[in-house]
Amino acid sequence: DATLLLSLYQGKFRVAVQHVDLAFLLPLGVGIITAVLFFTHVIPLPALLRTHPALVYGLFFGLLIASIGLLLRNLGHIGLRDGGWILFGAMAGFWLANTIPMNTPDAAWFIFLSGALAICAMILPGISGAFVLLILNKYAYLLDAIGKLDFSVIVPFMLGAIVGLLLFSRFLVWLLRRFYRQTFLVLTGMLAGSLWVIWPFQEYTYQNIGDKSHLIGSMPSWPREFDGTVMAVFGLIVIGAATVIALDVFAKRPRSF
Repeated sequence: DATLLLSLYQGKFRVAVQHVDLAFLLPLGVGIITAVLFFTHVIPLPALLRTHPALVYGLFFGLLIASIGLLLRNLGHIGLRDGGWILFGAMAGFWLANTIPMNTPDAAWFIFLSGALAICAMILPGISGAFVLLILNKYAYLLDAIGKLDFSVIVPFMLGAIVGLLLFSRFLVWLLRRFYRQTFLVLTGMLAGSLWVIWPFQEYTYQNIGDKSHLIGSMPSWPREFDGTVMAVFGLIVIGAATVIALDVFAKRPRSF
């Protein structure tokens, strides 16, 4: 925001650090970098998304189902008016997920926008930046670029994240102070409404253009037979959900120091 930019311009770096709460952002940044390196070099998620998409989406589906459950639990009793906010969020999430095409641009402006939207999602309660990138069909693309140190992609993404953080953080504070419950209800609905995008079992539609076949759409489906892959997907859904629940329990444990 203006205070941060003015502090940096005047060389008041200590004031700038205190203003952005570096003690919070630095561990967050280290965690993000560690996770990206892990999922590009140790467990290559971009390659797995191409070769075994159902398994990867199964894990993400479990993570999000549990996140929705925890959000609802933290809200306590859900009344009729609350249900209206959830329904509004679900309709918005469903509309957004259907509006975004299967093949999104690789241009710098869209990567910048993806970075801004992903960081906004990360600082929102209950929403994952990775989930937003999956909806934008840029998750594997960005992980690939980071793994290959492709700065033509990394730089606009990081710039978008910085701009998004500076512009959105104050608005989020205001929103949560004024409309805390409504914000959580709408976010929960948006997650639920866009879940179908990462349902691991999809029927894909392709169109032949020239000598290449291009993915143009998908529709959620139910597996026709329960083979080893299907069982593995359901197992990963359970693992994803259990991971979120375990992290929530760990975060609420009293500290002994």
